[in-house]
Amino acid sequence: MSITIYVPRDSAALALGANKVAEAIEREVAARGMDARVVRNGSRGMLWLEPMVEVETSSGRTAYGPVKAKDVPALFDAGLGLVAHSAHPLALGNAEEIPFFARQTRLTFARCGLIDPLSLDDYRAHGGLRGLKKALSMSQPAIVQEVTDSGLRGRGGAGFPTGIKWKTVLDAQADQKYIVCNADEGDSGTFADRMIMEGDPFVLIEGMAIAGIAVGATKGYIYIRSEYPEAIKVMSEAILIARQQRMLGSHVLGGDYAFDMEVRVGAGAYVCGEETSLLESLEGKRGQVRAKPPLPAHKGLFAKPTVINNVISLASVPIILDKGAAYYKDFGMGRSRGTMPLQIAGNVKHGGLFEAAFGLTLGEIIDEIGGGTATGSPVKAVQVGGPLGAYFPRSLFDTPFDYEAFAAKDGLIGHAGIVVFDETADMLKQARFAMEFCAIESCSKCTPCRIGSTRGVETLDRLAQGIEPEKQIEIVKDLCNTMKFGSLCALGGFTPYPVMSALTHFPDDFRPDAMREAAE
Repeated sequence: MSITIYVPRDSAALALGANKVAEAIEREVAARGMDARVVRNGSRGMLWLEPMVEVETSSGRTAYGPVKAKDVPALFDAGLGLVAHSAHPLALGNAEEIPFFARQTRLTFARCGLIDPLSLDDYRAHGGLRGLKKALSMSQPAIVQEVTDSGLRGRGGAGFPTGIKWKTVLDAQADQKYIVCNADEGDSGTFADRMIMEGDPFVLIEGMAIAGIAVGATKGYIYIRSEYPEAIKVMSEAILIARQQRMLGSHVLGGDYAFDMEVRVGAGAYVCGEETSLLESLEGKRGQVRAKPPLPAHKGLFAKPTVINNVISLASVPIILDKGAAYYKDFGMGRSRGTMPLQIAGNVKHGGLFEAAFGLTLGEIIDEIGGGTATGSPVKAVQVGGPLGAYFPRSLFDTPFDYEAFAAKDGLIGHAGIVVFDETADMLKQARFAMEFCAIESCSKCTPCRIGSTRGVETLDRLAQGIEPEKQIEIVKDLCNTMKFGSLCALGGFTPYPVMSALTHFPDDFRPDAMREAAE
């Protein structure tokens, strides 16, 4: 009996020894003369269980984890691949029945960790290409309307309605239009883009192709950060496969539309996650923010109308076209429709990717899904939205995960990176880090960001030394106000969020007497 054994090629699993596990399994299969094949899949997102090995059995896929190479012989001795319920201590049962996974609503990530990422046949067998085929039978305005009606908003941070952006580009008159995918995922605690690119690359290709057909763009670019070598490799291979099998090219799936795409690699500048800086970098220039207007939808890449969406936004499009706008919009709350891949990281027991409809409270995410802190100490603060996101104390844990609900509490969802801190966190140091991060990553084009962040670091250092603390706090507040309303882009404009939230919700960490006591 032939069996299939899945070992993740996701970067998180690789960092924990997945390649060595795969090699050990292949050696054991050969030594035992078994009829088995090893498939390198993506990750299911339960990172505390990685590397998580899955084996196809008659009753579903049985999971084992976290597996080390030295565990492999004993796994085979315990019946790996031959029995549905192994007695081995690492046996987890059916992967999809693990509580963390079973509670999810997987739409965008439905195939991630399930299929061979580089098998277009696997992709088709699990519902892939249905959205693209449907798009080929629709008019361009109808495709744009479907995306608009779904309520999909940009999953990269700003939450701008995707359909409006597409319609602007559709209505623009030009001899060339572009689709640009922002895969410069640089926020702390974020890895959803990477997981899609490494675990289900064809869904991103399909989403970009649909976008191209919808607005009349024939060329696409995926701008991937250089720190993602596996994602770059997988996406590049997937594009070649898609081209060979006519998913891309002069006649997409044999239809009348042309669309092709390629990968471009960024040089690691955080500011290139901002769309206009990204465009500058794509054009071979220094990554600096452009003044708006003109908007990229009117004058974007090479001064042509350009759709810029992030990975998750584009990867959500195929299911919207396949299932319909009403199906997708049925998930969520308020103006936040559909699902969001929550990325839970930091000092947390169950870190990983959890896709769910908007509406879970922050407390449910941290306490029930994340399981509290890994150290067992009380949660002190949670930062949502990357290094520019606000710090929320436990008193705000009743806040539902929703764009408007977070904004009402002076927070932002951003790319849905959630970083947990326990009671040992020093919030003054965290505020200083935000200012220092901005100072280092600033493109230096505007004064509030370039100078304000540098002065912010100096002011917080004086505060830490107990020098005229009340005066320093007022200066920090004034700097934050100037940066928030005077910066050219969100880097300087959002840096006040972590600084002011730390100061507002954790004032004791900014008191000189508390600092002295901590030092003693």
